[in-house]
Amino acid sequence: MDYRVYPPHLDLASLVKCYWTLEVPAAEGDRRQRIIPDGCLEMAFLLGDDIKRYTSDDEFVIQPRAMVIGQITEAFFIKPTGYVNTFAVRFYPYGLANFLSTPIKELANKETPLTVLFGEERASALAQRICQAEDTESRIAIVEAFLFEKLKDPIAIDNIVKATINTMFLTSGALSIKEMLDNHAANRRQLERKFTEQVGISPKQLCRVIRLQSALNMLLHQPSESMSQIAYDSDYYDQAHFTKDFKEFTGMTPKEFFKLDNEEMALSLQFYG
Repeated sequence: MDYRVYPPHLDLASLVKCYWTLEVPAAEGDRRQRIIPDGCLEMAFLLGDDIKRYTSDDEFVIQPRAMVIGQITEAFFIKPTGYVNTFAVRFYPYGLANFLSTPIKELANKETPLTVLFGEERASALAQRICQAEDTESRIAIVEAFLFEKLKDPIAIDNIVKATINTMFLTSGALSIKEMLDNHAANRRQLERKFTEQVGISPKQLCRVIRLQSALNMLLHQPSESMSQIAYDSDYYDQAHFTKDFKEFTGMTPKEFFKLDNEEMALSLQFYG
C-alpha cells in the first residue's frame, strides 16, 4: 500500500487541505476496509479497478469513477475489485462549498458523481484529463486549474463558520459551541444555519467527529494509555461517553478496536500517519 500526500497551491491552501494518492496491488486489496469520519470532504478520481461501497452486510454499489464524498457521520465499508489507484483532493470542512452551487448538506453520507455537480461535459472532460495525465504533478496542475476557474465566481464562506471550524481543530473538538460563541443564542442559531448550508452537518456533529479523531490518534499512538485517561485527555464527560461516541462513528467499541484485524483498518490507518 503506497499512500502519499501533496500540499496545495498557496492560493488554495485555506480551502484545500491536501492532495493524496493511493496505490494498492490487486493481491493486497481483497479485504473490506472500514472508513471512518474525519470531518473533511473529498473529490476523488478512481484510476484503477472499480471499488465497492457496502450499503449493508451483503449489498453494495460501485463507486463513481469521479466523485465527491460528502461529510460522513458513520463508518462504512469499501472493497476494491482489483488494483487500486486513486487521486484525490481533500477539502477542509468549509472548503468545498466555494466551488459548488449544490447545497453541501445534500452530499452527506454518500458519493456524488462529478457529472451531477459540474455538468456532464465539464466533469467528463476533467475526469478524462486526470485519467490520461502522466503523473501526480500533472494531475495536481489539472485539478488546480479547474478549481481556480471555479473560484472566479466564489461563494463566500462566512467568517463565523471558518473561525469556528478553526477553533474546533485547534482544541481537538473539546470546546463546546456554547463556549465558542460566548453563550449568545442568536449567534448559535446563525451558526447552525450557516453550517448546514456550507459544511453539510451541524457544528455539534463536526465537533464530535474532530474530538473522536483526536481520541483515535491517542489510541493508535499511545496504546499504553488507559481508556479512562484517553477519555479524560479528549475532554469526554467520562469513559462511557467516550465509548458511546466511538461506537457511533466507528461501528465498534474501543476494546473491539484493539482486537481488530489491522487489515480491515489498513486504509483508514494510512490517514493517521
